[in-house]
Amino acid sequence: MVSKKPRIVIIGAGMAGLTAANKLYTTANSKQLFELSVVEGGARIGGRINTSEFCGDRIEEGATWIHGIGDSPIHEIAQEKGLLHSQEPWECMDGILEDPVTIAEGGYELNKSLVEPISSFFKNLMDFVQEKPVDEDGVLVCCEVLKRCKLGSENLSVGSFLRQGLESYLGLLNDQKGVNGAGNWSRKSLEEAIFGMHEGIQRTYTSAGDLRNLDYVAEKEYVMFPGEEITIAKGYSRVIESLASALPVGMIQLNRKVSKIEWRSAHSERELSHMENGHENRPVKLHFCDGSIVQADHVIITVSLGVLKHGICQGSDLFNPPLPSLKTQAISKLGYGVVNKVFLELSPSNCDQETNNPTKFPFLQMVFHPPDSELRKPKIPQWIRKTSFICPIYNNSRVLLSWFAGEEALALESLTDDEILNGFSTTISNFLPTKSQPQKNPNPNPNQFEYSKVLRTQWGTNPLFLGSYSYVAVGSSIDDIDTLAEPLPQITNLESPPLQLLFAGEATHRTHYSTTHGAYYSGLREANRLLEHYNCLVV
Repeated sequence: MVSKKPRIVIIGAGMAGLTAANKLYTTANSKQLFELSVVEGGARIGGRINTSEFCGDRIEEGATWIHGIGDSPIHEIAQEKGLLHSQEPWECMDGILEDPVTIAEGGYELNKSLVEPISSFFKNLMDFVQEKPVDEDGVLVCCEVLKRCKLGSENLSVGSFLRQGLESYLGLLNDQKGVNGAGNWSRKSLEEAIFGMHEGIQRTYTSAGDLRNLDYVAEKEYVMFPGEEITIAKGYSRVIESLASALPVGMIQLNRKVSKIEWRSAHSERELSHMENGHENRPVKLHFCDGSIVQADHVIITVSLGVLKHGICQGSDLFNPPLPSLKTQAISKLGYGVVNKVFLELSPSNCDQETNNPTKFPFLQMVFHPPDSELRKPKIPQWIRKTSFICPIYNNSRVLLSWFAGEEALALESLTDDEILNGFSTTISNFLPTKSQPQKNPNPNPNQFEYSKVLRTQWGTNPLFLGSYSYVAVGSSIDDIDTLAEPLPQITNLESPPLQLLFAGEATHRTHYSTTHGAYYSGLREANRLLEHYNCLVV
């Protein structure tokens, strides 16, 4: 009797899934050992990596940056495949644009002497949280802030630490007077609003819609790679394509969305009568939305944390039997947020009135009035008030980019293109008013910018993702990430076939969660787990 090959099915053709498939397929002798397939619910590979084109420029709708080129496996692949250089323009090809113009609501350009001290203070606070180098005076201030935060606080958040720091900083200011050239803004209100602008940027970095939900202790354990942060000239999707190119045609199956995963826990195994004669006796059964069923010995689940959260909700039967309580608690407690990007095309009519050359749009940092201020301009929509900047995607590009997180990112997904275009037009005309506008001491700008097209991402409502990336929320810990990453059942459990369900994806990596390289490492980890289980050579 010929023994059957173990069948491995990988759910999801994103970075984690394709890394796992690539490792399993290319390891010596594994082709003869396994039946391997990748099932993807969508019509493309890449998951939360999606390079596309907008108005002639290459853009990234999802993952954008290689976060530190030192030791990064993504940088290594991109370099090896010649993806870091291109004759065509691409998003952030100039890196992070320098020399931003900071303007307060009402069109008042702020002097660097006002912006830089509070910006440096915010940076010192975040560097302290992330255990980056901070000067001696900064350490003393941060330690005092931390001491105040910990009084009566069991679960400290990054947001509460930052706000306590701001309170201490503003407590040293007794100056409630206005600032020359800033209308009705007081110095104190301006500094608080500039601080809030930096909080908005931090929200997009972490995907925490509210920084008061971002765990302080876990942020210290997050590991950053050394070196500069860069984008991939030929597109992030080319990294994905290079991983997939090693796999044979047909191994990746698109538009194959899984609706239910049946597996055998120790309890269900005891109750299970073995399969009838002539039928497969594999422990995992995958049900697809088209009604088909595939049985497998091992399933590597690489879906997003948002999909897992939805899958354990009451009324959902994604897992049968349900996952163990420790696993579901970890899934519930960990944070997962929404981050969206908006791309705008400047209308060709935007030309300098004197030279007729295309008008250059600045790297605009926007400082908004707080929610309780009577000075807020009512025509500026609420969904735009927590974004912090809008800028060209590279020098002289006619495509502008702005980032959104949390509730505002979700609100954006339900708007029409016209509502988004009108919202930006209204807001930017307030920050960059024309000379003809009757405002005292506004930032002089003789051009009224107009916008012809918009593209916005919709990660929050896409059922294949239900959000963007993970973070460690207050009430959870790094240990919950480890719990999420544990396979089911463990090899030590002798009552059920081992390693039926394995978990990969950025949310399962202890020190590199929320990143593409974290997803990459998690895919390698689970592939190696199976290779070791079958005594294959792991290189």
